[in-house]
Amino acid sequence: MKKPQTAVRSCRQNQASGHEGREKQVLSSSQVKPSTPDGTMPKFPEAPAGLARRQKEVVLRASVSPYHLFRDTAEVTVFRENLLSWYDREKRDLPWRRRAEGEMDPDRRAYAVWVSEVMLQQTQVATVIDYYTRWMQKWPTLQDLASASLEEVNQLWAGLGYYSRGRRLQEGAQKVVEELGGHVPHTAETLQKLLPGVGRYTAGAIASIAFGQATGVVDGNVVRVLCRVRAIGADSGSTFVSQQLWSLAQQLVDPARPGDFNQAAMELGATVCTPQHPRCSQCPVQSVCRAHQRVEREQLVASQSLPGSPDVEECAPSAGQCQLCAPPTEPWDQTLGVANFPRKASRRPPREECSATCVLEQPRALGGARILLVQRPKSGLLAGLWEFPSVTAEPSGQCQREALLRELQSWVGPLPATHLQHFGQVVHTFSHIKLTYQVYGLALEGQIPVTTTPPGARWLTREEFHTAAVSTAMKKVFRVYEGQRPGTCKGSKRSQVSAPSTQRKPSPGQQVLDSFFRPHHPTDVSSLNSMAQ
Repeated sequence: MKKPQTAVRSCRQNQASGHEGREKQVLSSSQVKPSTPDGTMPKFPEAPAGLARRQKEVVLRASVSPYHLFRDTAEVTVFRENLLSWYDREKRDLPWRRRAEGEMDPDRRAYAVWVSEVMLQQTQVATVIDYYTRWMQKWPTLQDLASASLEEVNQLWAGLGYYSRGRRLQEGAQKVVEELGGHVPHTAETLQKLLPGVGRYTAGAIASIAFGQATGVVDGNVVRVLCRVRAIGADSGSTFVSQQLWSLAQQLVDPARPGDFNQAAMELGATVCTPQHPRCSQCPVQSVCRAHQRVEREQLVASQSLPGSPDVEECAPSAGQCQLCAPPTEPWDQTLGVANFPRKASRRPPREECSATCVLEQPRALGGARILLVQRPKSGLLAGLWEFPSVTAEPSGQCQREALLRELQSWVGPLPATHLQHFGQVVHTFSHIKLTYQVYGLALEGQIPVTTTPPGARWLTREEFHTAAVSTAMKKVFRVYEGQRPGTCKGSKRSQVSAPSTQRKPSPGQQVLDSFFRPHHPTDVSSLNSMAQ
């Protein structure tokens, strides 16, 4: 039985007629290098390694079907106009957009964009809004940030994750102020070259939004949009596919409104072209979306109950498997629809590590209970942040107590080993590490309060702890300690030591029983003084 014709051209059809047409493409995002008259690869005046790399690129580009490209100016124009019209109507009201749009000074505008783009890396918009607002209130200019201390930066950044971002942002501000005369570089190339922590995406975002440079950007949202619009099923994390996506982004960016265009593409991916359950009916570029066309064709074929699979989008050029299509081992999933694109890259699981950490507390310290924090090294994971004394430990737990006790004694001197208690564990996953904390606690009940500490350590009240530059993992550790230690209701986030004075007091008889069965923890300084009399 003959298969019906449809309006959707297959990649194989494109391939059959595309070799001559490929040379005539308008605005093609990749151009195939010509071969020599005898059909061999041209010889490049390069070192052997460079020659091999260029020859491989030629082969890869030759095996890309024009189906995945924008072949003429009409498609590009439709994409730009529809996307920008939608953005003008639907864009979210966000504080960094308001600040950038209303700022006349280019350096202050670039700084506002820079801060937002760094914070938004790997972090949701809803989370960033509050952090961004507080940051800009505290350091409204590059000069303000450059003069801040790293401790202040870490303290404000605490809880946002990926803490090196805040440090590199401040280093960049210091370089602009001290070496660049207070002026932010205006192009993506110079931004990426001169500023620490500014990669290709961040540089393109700053240059296009703050300075109007017609340069495309590719973040996770844009990857998803482009992979669906051009039906790119190959691993988007591979070097070759990433290069193609950047070429497409550069081809599409509107030279008249580059900043708005880039924000619109990201907005589309964040609000409409989402990873799961995309809202295709509300998509402004649906008319040029290859993924949507594929869904319509599959539905048509299924409704007509045709036997076999249609000869469509296999995209196997004469040079071999198309480098932008999904591999044959990953067939189309009818239940996913357009979410078949992009292909989910296989991620290496985070390595597992174990640490023993201890909340060392002075319940009877002058002025209220205090806990010991020590500062992490200036480089590496969670650089410069504060944490409870910790040691690397084997998952089996052997010798944990001894090693942890030695670590504690290195900070405060001799301690009673019998008072060290194990309270539970906390599992926290960083970007590449799954870290299990074995949580211990030790209260210095009957000892003389420790009033001095070596450099890199400090005693903090509970209120000071919650506003200090500590990681989310340490806050989890502290919640386990608070919920398990004597004198605290299990699961409570606050102990009786820091409970408000309005709490209902137990009867005198109950106080006697409490003091008999467990150590008594005074609720305030006056209680401490009355006990001492």
